[in-house]
Amino acid sequence: MYRGSLASASNKKFVMGVAISVVVVASLLGSSCGCHFPAIYNLGDSNSDTGSVSSAFGRVPLPYGHSFFGRPSGRKSDGRLIIDFIADELKLPFLSAYLDAIESNFKHGANFAASGSTIQPVDGELFGAGFNPLSLDIQLLQFEQLKERTNELYDEAKNPDFTDRLPRPEGFSKALYTIDCGQNDLHYGLITSTEEHVKASIPNIISQFAAAIEKLYQEGARIFWVHNTGPIGCLPVFAINSPPKPENADSIGCIKSYNELAQEFNEQLKDKISQLKANLHGAKLIFVDIYSAKYSLISEASRYGTLLCCH
Repeated sequence: MYRGSLASASNKKFVMGVAISVVVVASLLGSSCGCHFPAIYNLGDSNSDTGSVSSAFGRVPLPYGHSFFGRPSGRKSDGRLIIDFIADELKLPFLSAYLDAIESNFKHGANFAASGSTIQPVDGELFGAGFNPLSLDIQLLQFEQLKERTNELYDEAKNPDFTDRLPRPEGFSKALYTIDCGQNDLHYGLITSTEEHVKASIPNIISQFAAAIEKLYQEGARIFWVHNTGPIGCLPVFAINSPPKPENADSIGCIKSYNELAQEFNEQLKDKISQLKANLHGAKLIFVDIYSAKYSLISEASRYGTLLCCH
């Protein structure tokens, strides 16, 4: 998935990160809330992968990571991701990827997100099209294993140093659960079928997304931070490599019909989140409009001091 290789990409990431961090503080925490999250558990795709794919399938090379970390960081970005800014705003360390076996620390949460992953379970066709087998259902299994093993190790441990890099069992119900996934489901549909078929598939994809939230709720999760999907019609893999016909291009050259599919996905996701709010007693679900934030950054690039290009 495109992440941007920019003359001032770090500026773009900074602007987006600051914007989201402000939203976090204003709408979720607030200066008068006094909330404190002991951990963050994140699921998703390349928008928030901090090292899963790099650990499992080979290190993500430079120039990824050069502008902030000065080295490959496991992120498909030259700097930080939104999840990094959220962690920083909550005074927590950057999340270790669950699959990273070197120096990982899960005391304050874990990141299960994997670049190229989908909400739909991966079958032969999805995998053959280049998408990641670490789909949302697998990420849920990884979370369940982390939680189960953490409880077991705390029960067995006699030396507190043994559990120093693990979350405290009672912290799972107090943690923030962040989810950013869905763009690759649309991407897969657009490269293998028709726009009509993609639109017809959205309700099933949203149902699977909701099932993941319900599963996390059953595991004790209570506070969810859910991103909608971005303007897929603006991704260079589509807008530049396969330019739209003039009648299907918007004012900045994005593919209108593709973005309309993303907006349809987002509307159905928003409706489903509203249903979950009513059904999941004691849960708080925050729906974040990432689509508008990203479209603004793309359409007003000069205002934010960014120069967009791709590789």
